[in-house]
Amino acid sequence: MSIRVPIRTLVLSTAAALFANAAPAAGFHLQEATIDSIQGAIRSGEVTCKQVVEQYISRAKAYNGMCTALVTADGKSIPAATGTVRAGAPLKFPTETVALGSLVPDLDKYKGDLPDYGRMEPTMSDPSVMMQYGMVAGIPKAGQVNALEVLNIRGERSVTCKGKFDAPPGTPLPAGAPAACEKFRQYPDALETAAEYDRKYGRNFDTKAMPMYCAPMGFKGIYDAKDMRTTAGADVNYAMDVPPRDSTLVSRLRSAGAIIYAQAHEAEYNAGSGDPGGDAKVKHPYIGAGGARESWGGTSCNPYDTQRVTSGSSGGSGVAVAANLVLCAMCETTGGSCRGPANYQGVALIVPTKGMISFGGAIGANPYQDRPGIMCRTLKDAATVLDAFRDKKTGSYFDERDPYTALARVIPTKTSYVEALSDPGKSKPLAGMRIGVIRALMVKKYPGDAAVSDGINRELQVLKDLGAELVEDVDPKYPDDPSIPNMAFGFNDAIAEVLPFHMPEIFSSKKDGKPEFEVPGWDVTSRKYLVALSAHKAPLPANLDFVRVFSNPPANPDAVSGYTFAFQFAQYLTQRGDDRVFDWQTLNANAKYYNDVRRVAMKNWENKEMDIRTDAVTYTMKRRDTLRMALTKVLEQNNLDVLVNPVNLTLQGKIGGAAVQGGGGGGFGYGAMLGIPEVFVPAGFAETIYDDKFTLSKDGKKYEGVEGTEETKLGGIGLPYNIGFWAEPGQESTLIKVGSAYEAATHHRKPPPAFGPVKGEMQ
Repeated sequence: MSIRVPIRTLVLSTAAALFANAAPAAGFHLQEATIDSIQGAIRSGEVTCKQVVEQYISRAKAYNGMCTALVTADGKSIPAATGTVRAGAPLKFPTETVALGSLVPDLDKYKGDLPDYGRMEPTMSDPSVMMQYGMVAGIPKAGQVNALEVLNIRGERSVTCKGKFDAPPGTPLPAGAPAACEKFRQYPDALETAAEYDRKYGRNFDTKAMPMYCAPMGFKGIYDAKDMRTTAGADVNYAMDVPPRDSTLVSRLRSAGAIIYAQAHEAEYNAGSGDPGGDAKVKHPYIGAGGARESWGGTSCNPYDTQRVTSGSSGGSGVAVAANLVLCAMCETTGGSCRGPANYQGVALIVPTKGMISFGGAIGANPYQDRPGIMCRTLKDAATVLDAFRDKKTGSYFDERDPYTALARVIPTKTSYVEALSDPGKSKPLAGMRIGVIRALMVKKYPGDAAVSDGINRELQVLKDLGAELVEDVDPKYPDDPSIPNMAFGFNDAIAEVLPFHMPEIFSSKKDGKPEFEVPGWDVTSRKYLVALSAHKAPLPANLDFVRVFSNPPANPDAVSGYTFAFQFAQYLTQRGDDRVFDWQTLNANAKYYNDVRRVAMKNWENKEMDIRTDAVTYTMKRRDTLRMALTKVLEQNNLDVLVNPVNLTLQGKIGGAAVQGGGGGGFGYGAMLGIPEVFVPAGFAETIYDDKFTLSKDGKKYEGVEGTEETKLGGIGLPYNIGFWAEPGQESTLIKVGSAYEAATHHRKPPPAFGPVKGEMQ
């Protein structure tokens, strides 16, 4: 597929004109900048805070455009269309389209419902601007990534108060401006905030009081910011699209000196929590993987290969950091929404223990599992951000808006997390540490899994060279490494001990109407068997292993209450207090969705009768308590400090392509289920991939994905992947020490070659 991406318009808005002629500094490099390098350049006089923000906006102007094309029936070109204003210029859309027949086989034999073909339509929030609806495909070598949905620039940071309705204080508002705009326009934008910093502090700022001084931050679009449109990526016509107050994490970073710069793209509403089922039915099926997509801003694309997905609902956050469009970004994870994007975009990530960082003032999907994560290009920057969330007066992470922060009060260290960074001057910084290798997460299920599995296996030598002692939890489907001692007590041993009492119901699970677990000679649902298993006198079912236990259970209608997403979103709307959108009914009445599948899902959530018995929530809580016990027992009994494994074996597929392989499920969701701290660091690049293919079903009514078996050589530097470190709650410092030692020894992080410095950029 060869599609030309339109050049962004050169017409500048009044706000954009402020930074059009910014003079670059001589020695400061914006690309791959860190908090230290920005602050050092400001102190030395090489650059001002305002110039830093101006240069990030210049990069957004160059690279933050559309990277997907419509998938149509005939592949014919469409008329030019423009979208919302970003970085001073209207968003433009590709006019060339992709014929569905070029993506799927045997289209002439297809007998199913009319596909949800791609088309341009006006948005609900602002009918004067357009957006892509229906099926889309990623554009190879697009030169754009579509990572930031809203920039904090006066006149474009709100749809309700767009253009002159966001006139600077002291100038009259035009007739017809909504009343809310008078208060809103009092808030300075990112450029004005940076200019005020320069005026007030110059080169002499206090990083103890403001550790994030002049750090342009991006945020997944679920985190309320009082000076930017916040809709979780949705095209919803709120009475006021900017929330009345900051989320707690935005507020604390603002007070720490950060520049609240942009809302990042996401998979709308944290990937939407699926379809709970109901009377609403899909009329037009969507064929192909959609990637991280939202109704307001479109689809974000992988900067290492723009035709590919970003993974997880925090895709825009990962892309923005990887492509140097922001310094760092806050993500959110319910399952793998931070882990996936960080892994597939090759950036560092800290996801702290559940409750350490407040989720107050955010749109979530599951209160028990939702938690923020910190994406940066270095672990030192991520640790600096983590420190910045402490309450300045108390030193605590507690926030009355989030009850889960009360649970974590005994977990944080009293010292800075930056102090936990490994000393790069030591030759053996990990001497005396013991690290457990989880082989169950390295089993190669698909042909393409070898690239990452083998790559991480090679990286284990780095940990040895740094002084760590490794032990492995063996798996029968992965070769035992004779150079690494085996754990005396592995996860299966711990599972056998804790499940029979704490979660005996799992043994009666059914799959496709048949018992899922069996052991010859035993009734696995009997008390006799469960007692014997707990005493290690009966075997664990062969398929009840680490991956199965750390996965969601098979679909069980009686256990799916529909309570979590329906409850949490309704709660958020109530607390936001918008005059027009305040519950599920008014939300859908004032919203438009990017395809028929999303429309149906949201309608069914609106009408979902919630079962307040919340069986699914009860199961989730039991699972966390039970498996945390198993985790801690494995760590303690083997005298381990941390565990290590790949973040995911499957590489990212194409936007609009088939999707069969892993996708980050299975046992890789352990962190979200346990609420434990995790640290992820770039570990290398894969040079080959096996893309899944489409096949037409036997009845001709739908397209199905089949596992890819043909190897494709990747161009450039390939696709990145990370290594993951994890431990029990409260071990952030240990994980940061291990992760930073590995990071310093390897330097695997490489910026995407197609998104280098722009004209006039500081380099």
